[in-house]
Amino acid sequence: MKSIDIRNVRTGVYDYALPLCDANTVNSAVAQLRTHQKAWQNTSLEQRVKVVKQLAHKLNENKTELVSALIADTGRYKESILEVDVVIKGIERWCEQAPAVLQSKEEKQAEVPFLKIKQTIIPYQVVGVISPWNFPLLLSMVDAIPALIAGCSIILKPSEVTSKFVTPFQKVLDQVPELSKVFSVVTGAGETGQAVIESVDSLCFTGSVATGQKVAAACAQRFIPAFLELGGKDPAIVCHDADPIIAAKALCWGSMVNAGQSCMSLERVYVHKDIAEAFITELTNNVAKLTHNYPDVTQGDIGPIISDKQVQIVQTQLQDAKDKGAEILCGGNVVELGGGSYCQPTVITNTSPDMLVVKDETFAAILPVVIVDSDQHAIELANDTVYGLSAAVFSQNIDYAHQVASELDAGAVSINDASLTALVHEMEKQSFKLSGLGGSRMGKESIFRFVRKKAHIRNVGVESPWWF
Repeated sequence: MKSIDIRNVRTGVYDYALPLCDANTVNSAVAQLRTHQKAWQNTSLEQRVKVVKQLAHKLNENKTELVSALIADTGRYKESILEVDVVIKGIERWCEQAPAVLQSKEEKQAEVPFLKIKQTIIPYQVVGVISPWNFPLLLSMVDAIPALIAGCSIILKPSEVTSKFVTPFQKVLDQVPELSKVFSVVTGAGETGQAVIESVDSLCFTGSVATGQKVAAACAQRFIPAFLELGGKDPAIVCHDADPIIAAKALCWGSMVNAGQSCMSLERVYVHKDIAEAFITELTNNVAKLTHNYPDVTQGDIGPIISDKQVQIVQTQLQDAKDKGAEILCGGNVVELGGGSYCQPTVITNTSPDMLVVKDETFAAILPVVIVDSDQHAIELANDTVYGLSAAVFSQNIDYAHQVASELDAGAVSINDASLTALVHEMEKQSFKLSGLGGSRMGKESIFRFVRKKAHIRNVGVESPWWF
């Protein structure tokens, strides 16, 4: 089998050979999944939940090996531990939700007196999951687990940038034989992903807008549903009456966690002029204290830029901002440490709307701050984007904060905190604009995405008045 070399994010050395699964390999895997899916679908929901809980147990048993692989993939430590823990907690949550969502419905009386109706659900046979490089395990499982519980089989193609975790994950799958029959993992680049799209019955994709648009078109051509979680340029509004200390602390975390490499990262702030000075001073002080996790991966706050392609994007955005007159309050450069590329924790002011760092997705530890004359102007600027993933609002008047949040074109809004969708998953949310397509990954709809609803309508035994 052919392979491609994978870069070590901490050394810059291409030291890992990733197998490239071709279309024949993908098609063979999907054929096997189809063979076993019907039995999995016909297994009772109680038994499916029991099997999926075994996966959570085995993930916990193999946590050390999984974390080590995720560190090798992403160059981070704290977030890798958290990633495995969140997956395990998520499995437990979906297993608890499933009975209420998927339980059989009894036949009931229709509006027409002599008709009875019954609602049934049919899972898609094979669901494809194409996941990104920023949270390799978590953003694979966030689609795969609810689909499995619904009765689907899964073929997963993780990002070629971060596929080292596949080996220990496959080891975990092999320890749950019932699940390993309906869950396959293939590795490779774009051609492998294309083969997945061409062979499945439903497709989940997490990645960039540009690639997501191509995925959506390919799925439309095949007439299969596509669930897309794409890019964002999440705004935060610090209102005239916000607590600047609270806002600064929350936004320091919300913009810098995982080195800013998260779809829920806050990537631009609009602060009212009345509290701008206090907020910017506090924010800059907080961000400037952050350190890189080099040379000890277990220390520090900010890991390396994971994707080598992202390095050039970040450097270009920073240089563009400098060339157009931005003021760098801290950080401002990409530095090389031990062969890895690290973005210095950066706060930028004196920005303009045409700066790349203000209008384009960044995916780095960079936060531009814009001073505005009014909260309404902040809302207008926040909405002036092709993205609509999530946002944040800070105000000490809760009713006012909710009002501002209601005016933002985003699928989720954190109030007096940042990036809360990383922690709170029971509410349903959808992406606005070009940030995504399809049903919610959270709440009950996260499971319902993977079933089709079917109606059984029964005549109780009389002649219908509309018959000839």
